[in-house]
Amino acid sequence: MTASPQTLSLIDDPERLEARLKEIPQEPGVYYMRDHTDQILYIGKSKRLRSRLRSYFNGHDTRPRIALMMRQVVEIEVIVTDTEAEALALEANLIRQHQPHFNVLLKDDKKYPYLCITWSEPYPRIFITRKRRMAKERDRYYGPYVDSRTLRTTLHLVKRIFPLRQRPQPLFKDRPCLNYDIGRCPGVCQAMITSEDYRKTVQKVAMIFQGRTRELEESLAAQMEKAAEDLNFEYAARLRDQIAGLKSLSADQKVALPDDTVSRDAIALAADDQHACVQLFQIRAGRLVGRLGFIADSQSGEYGAILQRVLEEHYQTVDPVEIPAEILVQHELPDSEMLAEFLSQSKGRKVSIVAPQRQTKAELIEMVERNAGFELARTQKFADRNAQAMQDLAEVLDLPELPRRIEGYDISHIQGSDAVASQVVFVDGLPAKQHYRHYKIKNPEVRSGRSDDFASMAEVISRRFRKYATAKAKGETLIPEKQDSTLRSHTLSDFPDVVMIDGGKGQLSAVVNVLREMNLLEDIKVVSLAKQREEIFLPGESFPLETDAEQPGVQLLRRLRDEAHRFAVSFHRQQRTTRMRRSSLDEIPGLGLHRQKLLLAEFRSVDYIREASPEQLATVPGIGIQIAKQVYRYFHPSDEAIEETTDVTSIEATS
Repeated sequence: MTASPQTLSLIDDPERLEARLKEIPQEPGVYYMRDHTDQILYIGKSKRLRSRLRSYFNGHDTRPRIALMMRQVVEIEVIVTDTEAEALALEANLIRQHQPHFNVLLKDDKKYPYLCITWSEPYPRIFITRKRRMAKERDRYYGPYVDSRTLRTTLHLVKRIFPLRQRPQPLFKDRPCLNYDIGRCPGVCQAMITSEDYRKTVQKVAMIFQGRTRELEESLAAQMEKAAEDLNFEYAARLRDQIAGLKSLSADQKVALPDDTVSRDAIALAADDQHACVQLFQIRAGRLVGRLGFIADSQSGEYGAILQRVLEEHYQTVDPVEIPAEILVQHELPDSEMLAEFLSQSKGRKVSIVAPQRQTKAELIEMVERNAGFELARTQKFADRNAQAMQDLAEVLDLPELPRRIEGYDISHIQGSDAVASQVVFVDGLPAKQHYRHYKIKNPEVRSGRSDDFASMAEVISRRFRKYATAKAKGETLIPEKQDSTLRSHTLSDFPDVVMIDGGKGQLSAVVNVLREMNLLEDIKVVSLAKQREEIFLPGESFPLETDAEQPGVQLLRRLRDEAHRFAVSFHRQQRTTRMRRSSLDEIPGLGLHRQKLLLAEFRSVDYIREASPEQLATVPGIGIQIAKQVYRYFHPSDEAIEETTDVTSIEATS
């Protein structure tokens, strides 16, 4: 049961904090931290709940992320479990359910895709996705994969090797599509293959993404020999082609442990006094099939503790089938037995965690450690460059402290049509894509043939900072002499240090006016960057700042501006494409958006709708015979084949 929301953080109310800590048992379990809006900020687990929670408030942990979080915590809740392994399992489920803001370890997890096989369907689909929160119990997810391009290439090759369902919905009611004719699909839409036989094919594909390619090759080879003995040469030739395709598919995979059949993950890190770069190599059947990278805070504990936390958070995001039989670790984990027990329960079979001493496995860990060192050097290089850029930008803009969060905005349209805006965010000089946002311009004055970039930018800024204006109107004012202010800690800590507008003095003036109306002009540092000469304009200044286009701070703004432009243009193209695809259907009388979606879901494109007969159109649920006639007449105005006396009953009978 959730406690009633408080307004004062626990760190600012020592008496309530001490009373609450005394109520918490010294037993294993899971704890929640909530803010004043009752939102869950963080979920954690511990062997001794009271001691763990007390450690957050004793001031010893000086990490900025923890300090920021603790200033927002107004309530703590706990769930007691029998063992720490049970607490870890419960923590994993709760994090997946609530997605707390401060429970993110994998840096920019938005970019890591999964491969999904929908075993919950009679004819399973295989597709790439970045979302798995609402996964059905029987569906299986493989990944995450760092290199999305390689994943897409692999899936493309797999679909060339094995005949698989290609479309989420059938294209036609009465015949298969072209994919069947060229051998890419077994005719799932027309039930030309049984669900049982099709699932056998999908099981072969699943073996590939489980790293069991060698086992699959051996199985297909045995089937090929049996088919040849039975004089079924056509089937044997098809199996031969599949084996050849599998060999080419695995040719580029590096051999890590020759002649090994055990699935393994190997994890190691390299660290400096700020960052710990963690590398996790995924080895299946002796081959390196994947590599993941994590960035952790090197001050968050001993190296073994960092590795354990990375493993705990990583395996919370993967399907149990992806958990390997053995995990090789660079350093001894503080509680490897508990983690192994949790993973074994999740997988349904024993999982071992080993700090290897044998030569072959130790050499593998050394290879992972070297790669972690390379990533650390790259991270340090970017960190140094970005720190220099932020320092230079702070000097150029006369900021009191480094601009840790910078937001960039741009507008995209074609003569006012499909007008959209982008919001991109850089944190510590790097893109934070999980914070990117799109905006559709709602101003009725901005439409096809009439554009207004100034009004569009003012609208976007107004929508972005509306909640802060409301907060300030209620008395939650900024404290100029401190970086961390009441507004900064309001709800989520997404208040920017600098806002950059793509444009010149006109766009900047429009933004300044709207911020002044919102009473936020003194609280937000806003600048504009003009494209032609890379000139920086400040509010109230007639002339740009005297800067060099190649100096680090200006280059940082240029990267932000270019990213905002790219993001806006890509969203504009998406909106324009959607409109153009639907434009012809919009002209048909009586065909609203809902029925358009029904037709497009059934026929997949306007071209196929144009080719369909009235009878075929009328078979779509929700599309009656009269609407079917109107659609057909629109595309075939001179066709006399449609008679007003069409027998509705006979048409419905064909469905």
